Amino acid sequence: MKLVVQVKLQPTPEHASALESTLRACNTAASEVAALARDVGVYRNYDLRKHVYAGIRNDHGLGAQAAQHVIKKVCDAYKTLRANIRAGNLGKPGSKRRRSAETNPIRFRWQAAQPYDARMLSWQPDAQTVSIWTVAGRLKGIAYTGSPDQLKAIAELPIGESDLVHRDGMWLLSASVEVAEAEPIDPQGFIGVDMGIVHIATDSDGRTYAGKELNRYRRRQIRLRQRLQAKGTKSAKRLLARRRRTEARHAANVNHVISKSIVAEAERTSRGIAVEELTGIRQRVRLRKPQRAALHSWSFAQLGQFLTYKGRRAGVPMVQVDPGIRRGRVRSAVTGTSGTDPIRPRSSAGHAGSLPTPITTLPPTSPNAVSTAGAQSIARTRPDLSPRGEETRKPAPSWAGS
Repeated sequence: MKLVVQVKLQPTPEHASALESTLRACNTAASEVAALARDVGVYRNYDLRKHVYAGIRNDHGLGAQAAQHVIKKVCDAYKTLRANIRAGNLGKPGSKRRRSAETNPIRFRWQAAQPYDARMLSWQPDAQTVSIWTVAGRLKGIAYTGSPDQLKAIAELPIGESDLVHRDGMWLLSASVEVAEAEPIDPQGFIGVDMGIVHIATDSDGRTYAGKELNRYRRRQIRLRQRLQAKGTKSAKRLLARRRRTEARHAANVNHVISKSIVAEAERTSRGIAVEELTGIRQRVRLRKPQRAALHSWSFAQLGQFLTYKGRRAGVPMVQVDPGIRRGRVRSAVTGTSGTDPIRPRSSAGHAGSLPTPITTLPPTSPNAVSTAGAQSIARTRPDLSPRGEETRKPAPSWAGS
């Protein structure tokens, strides 16, 4: 399994100038390649190389490997763009945003990350330095720093491709490392995890994660942004720029804490993790305006990615459950009613989705009733059938970027 480890470079002013010149040259070349690819309609790596390889080497002083990575970066960017267009992420057919994405070439900011492979970058973990290619020549002995876990991963694990990144005045290297996966356990049941707005996550044991305190924090961040945006002064804009990643870092930390707690509990009790498949939820649901901000301002996909990779490292299996299987069960669990669930199909053996044990009935006034009942329904959904006669548990969660 591949993970990304990020370390901070500590270059001298001369080294920083060479790194900046390198990023500017690579991304200027990438913008030119993207424009030519759009003009000639060629987006495959090998075919595009015939048109631009010699030119960008001569015009921008790039080495052979750097030129190859620039061309591949452009091809990958167009591949991602086509996937977003097909998924409808850039608007409906004929919309202004979609027409612009379909006709205009991709442009790269000068700070855009540049990939490095083993021929362009070497690590010296004992001295905590790197040797890196630049347009000014090879730079040796650039120090790097990071947390103890990051430094240990760089020193002990196989390193693949790395990205040179310039962000907020800092020079960073994001390296992909190969991590061994634990042997998957044979789960004795599943912990169901229901994701929501009031509580970011609720498990089938009744535990809630990140509730009122986090919501207060998010509302405060919104009010601060609104006040600074309304002020519109230079100092307000500087403060906005300084705060622009604060909430994202806080959300990532909260997602790490939540996923670590859920995986640890599943590992302790020899259970797997079952989550509801939320792909396309923003397109499926209609919400009032105040609820839209709450739904769109939290990265549930990131939480899914963290659950996936932490589970794989611990040997805890994770599955996704068809969201249509549990709606009737949640209603009966919260209201305490009994009877045939209209969602579950009948079979000769009874209900195809009938539960081995009844869901715990919670009083309708309980604030966690719906979330807990939903998590219990996810945990106890049978893996063989869904309302459409398909498998309800998918062994490989398809979270974006996992």
